Amino acid sequence: MIIYGGGGHGKALIDLIRVLGIYSIAGIVDDDPPDSSIMGVPVLGGSNILEELIEQGVYLAANAVGGIGNLQSRIKVFERLAKAGFTCPVLVHPSAFVEQSAILAEGVQVMPHAYVGSDSRLGFGVIVNTGAIVSHDCTLGDYANLSPGAILAGEVSVGSATLVGMGVTVNLRVKIGDRARIGNGATVKQDVPEGGIVHAGTIWPE
Repeated sequence: MIIYGGGGHGKALIDLIRVLGIYSIAGIVDDDPPDSSIMGVPVLGGSNILEELIEQGVYLAANAVGGIGNLQSRIKVFERLAKAGFTCPVLVHPSAFVEQSAILAEGVQVMPHAYVGSDSRLGFGVIVNTGAIVSHDCTLGDYANLSPGAILAGEVSVGSATLVGMGVTVNLRVKIGDRARIGNGATVKQDVPEGGIVHAGTIWPE
């Protein structure tokens, strides 16, 4: 498989895939790579080589573009990969725990020491980052990004392309709309509308 993106999340995925032991990494695709290889994995080229890789029999990809602050860059990579013919498998770090009743769509990434609770539903391309907790009966829409240490209580709903920052706590049954952004360290006690921004100790750059 390939990893699209050679930044910090790309490094985390290299380690995840290696410890998982299921897939071999053919290389990294990056339009602006920091080096010719990353953690011993060669950079194969930019997005212009995707079709060539498909022709060579490489069909699996992991999206390592995090899109912090603006998830559109991550979404565009998924669209680019799909157009070229790639499939993005579910990746769950062995130290994470996902209950058997939880349902994970393609492209979901569950990072070290994270938890996904009973009867939860995670949409396409969701990231549950390091140490994050998704309690029972939660729903995360496509491309939602749960940052390290974030905690969702039971029956929380997080909309598509929504970013939940580091250390955020979301109370029971709260609904967060699509494309919302929850700042690091916030405590969310009531519903957040579509496109809403919740600040906590910082100001977003836009």
